[in-house]
Amino acid sequence: MVDVQHWLSALPPGVLYLIVAGVIGVESMGIPLPGEIVLVSSALLAAAGVVEPEWVATAAAVGAIVGDSIGYAVGRRGGRPLLERLGRRFPKHLGPAQLARAEQSFARHGLWAVFFGRFVALLRILAGPLAGALHVPYRRFLVANAAGGLVWAFGTTYLLFSVGRAAEHWLKDISWAGLVLAVLAGLASTWWLRRRARHLEEVEATDEADEPVHAGDR
Repeated sequence: MVDVQHWLSALPPGVLYLIVAGVIGVESMGIPLPGEIVLVSSALLAAAGVVEPEWVATAAAVGAIVGDSIGYAVGRRGGRPLLERLGRRFPKHLGPAQLARAEQSFARHGLWAVFFGRFVALLRILAGPLAGALHVPYRRFLVANAAGGLVWAFGTTYLLFSVGRAAEHWLKDISWAGLVLAVLAGLASTWWLRRRARHLEEVEATDEADEPVHAGDR
């Protein structure tokens, strides 16, 4: 993500907004792209004053809504065979197991899967094409899609914008000694948790080895 943020920071603001909309839009059509990484990186750049948060959020929302709508149209025309072809092309992201989970979410939650799917990597890619393939009424899909896209885009952008501004202010106020102590404390706690987890695994392995073997198990 650092590389993406560095690359985006070298672009003019207008081009960056177009890239945010484009990447998220293409991802929403059913093509696996790092849409959320682009949004997070752009929101952090907004916190640094490089771009404006409202335009980042607007670009993300437009990309999400338009991309999902195009994905819906493609899925409605191509149906499940199209999703299966995408699965063969992108087996890691859209394989049979991922498609089955997405269909289960639609069957269980209905249009709420479209709304909350914007916050889940798998459904963010498949929501539009899958809703079209399942012949979900477009008006109902559009309402859920637009609501989810707006909440996701503006919520993510302004949350990270606020956190970035607060972190920048906090880091200016503390001393380097305090920062070093905080890093060391974090490393120590991570080491202790890993050691504790390894100890529990060893205890469980010992208990399993000490279990008596019954005659019926031989």
